[in-house]
Amino acid sequence: GFLGLHVVKALARSDVQIRILARRDPTHAFWRGIPLDVVAGDLEDRSALERLTTGADTIVHMAGLIKARNRAEFMRVNLDGARAVAERAVRHAPDAFFVATSSLAAREPQLSPYAASKRAGEDAMRDIFSRKPGQLAIVRPPAIYGPWDRETLTIFKAASHAIAPVFGNGRIAIIHVDDAAAAIASLATGAKDSGDYALADTNPAGYSTAELLREAARALGKNPRLIRVPSSALAMAGLVSQAWGSLSRQPPIFTRGKAREILHPDWSVAPSELLPAAIYHSKIGIREGFASTAAWYRAAGWLR
Repeated sequence: GFLGLHVVKALARSDVQIRILARRDPTHAFWRGIPLDVVAGDLEDRSALERLTTGADTIVHMAGLIKARNRAEFMRVNLDGARAVAERAVRHAPDAFFVATSSLAAREPQLSPYAASKRAGEDAMRDIFSRKPGQLAIVRPPAIYGPWDRETLTIFKAASHAIAPVFGNGRIAIIHVDDAAAAIASLATGAKDSGDYALADTNPAGYSTAELLREAARALGKNPRLIRVPSSALAMAGLVSQAWGSLSRQPPIFTRGKAREILHPDWSVAPSELLPAAIYHSKIGIREGFASTAAWYRAAGWLR
C-alpha cells in the first residue's frame, strides 16, 4: 500500500532486517537497493503469517482495505486480518513489540463500514495484547498525502480547474507520508512506547476543505473560484457512486459512508492524542508538503 511503501523505506534507513508479507512480487522502483525477506501469502494464510512473525523483534501491521464492495469485505481484512496477525505474533514472537497502523476514522466507527472495521480491528488487537501489557502501540494517521498517492490526488485535480467545489465546514488533520512513515519507523525501532497515538502535520488542529484547496491551488500556480456545494449533494454523489460500484462489482472509494466521513465536523487531533515529540514530531507543513507533492505529480505525469 501507499503508506507501507514509504514505511519500508524509512525502516531501511534504520539498518534493520526487513521481512514483509506480500501477495505478489513486491518489486518497486522506490525499494531499489533495499534487501527484503519476502514471505509469499496474505492475511488468510496462517502458515505465511507464522513464517512472517517467527523470530521478529518488532511487527508492524499495515495491511488493510480502504475500499470494498460491502461491510463484510472490510471486516474480513480490517478485523479478521488484524486479529490473525496479532494472534500469530503473540504465539510465534511472544516478546515482539507490535505496531498497528489504524486510521483516525476509527475514532468515529458509526460513520462508515470502513471506520467501523478499523475500530473493530483495534479492539481485537487490544483484546489479544491485554495479556501482553506494554507490547502494543496503535497509531491513527489522518489523511495522508505525498508521492505515489492516488486518493488525495483528487484534491490537486479539483484545485487545478477554474472552479473547485467546497464541501462541509469541518476541520481535517493531514500528514505528509514522509512524516507518517518516519513516525511509525521511529516508534517501531526506537522508543517502542505502547499506547494509542494519533499523527498529524505541524498544524494538528487541521484545515477546512477550502484551505486545503487553496494550498493545493497555490502549489499548482492556480487560482480557482471556490464554490460551496450543499452537503446533500455530496451525500447523493456518494449514494450514486456506491450504487454504480455494486452494479459494476468494483469496490468504489467514494460511498455514502465516505461522504459522511468527509462531512464530519471534527477530524482535528488534540495535543494529548499525538505521538510524544520525544519519539517523533512532524517536520513538514502543508505549504512545503503540497508544493513537493504537486511537483512529484507533475514529474510523474499524474497532473499537467
